[in-house]
Amino acid sequence: MKSTTRFRREDKLKSAIITGATGFIGSHLCRFLVDNDWRVLIIARPSSDYAIIGDVADKVEIYEHDGDIANLIRYFSDNAVDVVFHLASLCIIEHEPKDIDGLIECNIRFGLHLLEAMGRSRNKLLINTGTSWQHYNSMEYCPVNLYSATKKAYEDLIRYYSEAQQIRVITLKLFDTYGESDNRPKLINLLHKFADENSMLRLSAGEQFLDLVHVSDVVRAFMAAFALLDSNETITFDEYAVASGREINLKELIGIFESVTNKSVNVCWGGKGYRKREVMKLWNSYRLLPNWECKVSLEEGLKKF
Repeated sequence: MKSTTRFRREDKLKSAIITGATGFIGSHLCRFLVDNDWRVLIIARPSSDYAIIGDVADKVEIYEHDGDIANLIRYFSDNAVDVVFHLASLCIIEHEPKDIDGLIECNIRFGLHLLEAMGRSRNKLLINTGTSWQHYNSMEYCPVNLYSATKKAYEDLIRYYSEAQQIRVITLKLFDTYGESDNRPKLINLLHKFADENSMLRLSAGEQFLDLVHVSDVVRAFMAAFALLDSNETITFDEYAVASGREINLKELIGIFESVTNKSVNVCWGGKGYRKREVMKLWNSYRLLPNWECKVSLEEGLKKF
């Protein structure tokens, strides 16, 4: 277990604890905070690969959580920060029975450890990460899959700690995200590969809708959420969406990609079926985060690849 220098909130610089800093969005948030002179502490697993934050790894303090909640409570007691950004999660779109323990471990158990440690420390501001998939067919509660169900379950646990331990929280529910250095197995990251190789890309009929937000806009949303929570003590438990407001279907996305890149993608439309509980229409009853809007258009974002 790696130890850290003890940072106190009385220090002049802003400070944050980040979970999920070795993931795509978390790494961008980590890098943004470092570049803006924040003191950054990250909580990771002992098995974590830090390559994605290799350029800033020597500028952050790493704590590897070994699963012992007593150690995590001591860590939070020793480190008072301005905010905790919780991005760590396990996303499995269509789970198998063998995946259940991992989903519970990452999305519930670790998150509960985090809340318990916060409740026993001075760290009371939390920016949590949710998903638009918690709202299948725009229903108030209808998760698309088990992953999104664990996200909703965790929000219910947060509510208890908000009321009992005075943890103030904003949950940001993300739509589709994309950007540079994204190695997740998402379609938008594979388009260049299939275009360059002129290989056949088998897709569904392509009528499902997407809302894509560039990672730089997502990072700004996390910062705007912290600013809102930090400046308004009346907020105890709230949630907002991070969405561009521009809905396009999969066929339109391929067309935009081809137009921006001057590449052709050899698509076999209908070559595969829709997933079970495919999101054909997006959640539309959300509230956008105040003082935030999507600045990077899809065309601009694709040019950055």
